[in-house]
Amino acid sequence: MSNDVKSPRFVFLVNQAHRKLQRWTETRPGTWEGISTAQVGLLFLLASRNQATIGEIAQALQVAPAATTNLSKRMEVSGLIERIADRDDGRVTRLRLTQSGEEASARSREMLKELNKRMSDGFSSEELATVARWLSHVGDLE
Repeated sequence: MSNDVKSPRFVFLVNQAHRKLQRWTETRPGTWEGISTAQVGLLFLLASRNQATIGEIAQALQVAPAATTNLSKRMEVSGLIERIADRDDGRVTRLRLTQSGEEASARSREMLKELNKRMSDGFSSEELATVARWLSHVGDLE
């Protein structure tokens, strides 16, 4: 018998957890009705940094500007955001939440509070800090 301890399958576990989180969030009735998880990320960003440019949003969400443009167009059609001209530079377009976008953001935030509570139940603050540090580390890998 070997004394080697089998290493956790981190990639598998992270992917499995991601799929479970996706399913959980997509099955909450009325919370994200008609809104994708990607759109929720943009709603949260605009709630904290209203009137951001496509470039600022793309950088913050770590996606390509083209992806942000396409996402924002769908959200504009849905009435969640609107485009406004920059008051100092007419070439720049900014995005801001509509009333519907603000309401969707608030509903989503409440739902995620519930999910975060469920995810952290049974763990000490030290354990959660270690998990958060590890996930941040993984997110910084290139």
